Amino acid sequence: MICLFKAEVIHRLGLWKSADAVEWETLKWVDWFNNRRLLEPIGYITPTEAEEAFYANMNTLDKVA
Repeated sequence: MICLFKAEVIHRLGLWKSADAVEWETLKWVDWFNNRRLLEPIGYITPTEAEEAFYANMNTLDKVA
């Protein structure tokens, strides 16, 4: 994942004016990576949606058991 981040953010956007600029772009990329990026192997949903579904299913299984 670090390699992907460096390729998509750090190297693509060029020289940085400050550490704050790098931090801001990092936060935006992580938000996209977790909340907007659709993944084919998990049914074209975001990682956040997959995690929410996983824990909802776990809660259902706990109630059944």
